[in-house]
Amino acid sequence: MKKILCTFCMLIIISSSTIADIVYVNDAQNLSLYGAASSHSNVIKVLPTDTALTVLDKKPKNGFINVQLTDGTEGYIKARYTKIEPPEIDPKDSSSKVMSVLQSNNVTLRAELSALKETLTPGTTLEKSLAIERDKLTRELNELKKTMSSSAQLRNERDELQERVVNVERDLQQYKLENQALKDTASQDWFLYGGLLSLFGVLLGFILPKLGWRRKSSWDSY
Repeated sequence: MKKILCTFCMLIIISSSTIADIVYVNDAQNLSLYGAASSHSNVIKVLPTDTALTVLDKKPKNGFINVQLTDGTEGYIKARYTKIEPPEIDPKDSSSKVMSVLQSNNVTLRAELSALKETLTPGTTLEKSLAIERDKLTRELNELKKTMSSSAQLRNERDELQERVVNVERDLQQYKLENQALKDTASQDWFLYGGLLSLFGVLLGFILPKLGWRRKSSWDSY
């Protein structure tokens, strides 16, 4: 019985150790995948953020861990710039991520087709199916590009409309200020005209009696 339990425990330990860990590139970094555990080794490729990596060796060497990409590429990456938590999907970036995935799939498919064309006879069923899948991915990628282009055009039209509204409001405010200034100027002009008329009336009231008195004096002299 003890031998069975020991064997069972060993199987659990072995099975748990064979499960590969998955890590992800840190959100704030674009990391280089090196050919060896050194920053001076050749760079295989630059990994974008949130790239999924399968850990092949859990023991870091010089701060590097041995990882493998989904396409089978192996290399070394700095362990401190990786994270265990999977990336959160942002709805705003979903279309760009889907487009990136489609582009990656399209590039991978083209590479596979180029490799298979050397061994396949033209016109075979496998080649046709791969060509159909490639064309399908290309159409989906083009449709997604059109959708994103339409979204960008709508955003530009919205921004342009908002700018026009702001300009109209600014012109309206300027018109109100100019109209108020004209009203104030007209009020001042009427006040000035009224003052001049009052002054003219006072002068007439002062001059006319004197003119009448002089006429009367001239008639009396005759």
